[in-house]
Amino acid sequence: QVQLVESGGGLVQAGGSLRLSCAASGRTFSSYVMGWFRQAPGKERELVGTISRSGISTYYADAVKGRFTISRDNAKNTVYLQMNSLKPEDTAVYYCAADLTMATLTFRANDYMYWGPGTQVTVSS
Repeated sequence: QVQLVESGGGLVQAGGSLRLSCAASGRTFSSYVMGWFRQAPGKERELVGTISRSGISTYYADAVKGRFTISRDNAKNTVYLQMNSLKPEDTAVYYCAADLTMATLTFRANDYMYWGPGTQVTVSS
């Protein structure tokens, strides 16, 4: 089992940057595909991106491609979401999630086994 805790959220002006971190408990962090999701008020939770166990492979939603970068440090049991050129429409609660799978990447929220409590990101115009 793994426990996840996000940090780094906050209020930022449009065009600014934030880096979210997700710290995981346990010794087997490198066994998990990790994902970042977000949920804005009144909207469904959506995938932001996902990263493979090794960190070599990544996938990004079209809405964030070229602006957001996912990385991980398996020695520190941490996955990161670097968010640049933020827009007001990026405002949401951001969640990290972990999936114990043999697949390279995981795209569907329902496939993730563990979730963090989320961190609020607010982008002002």
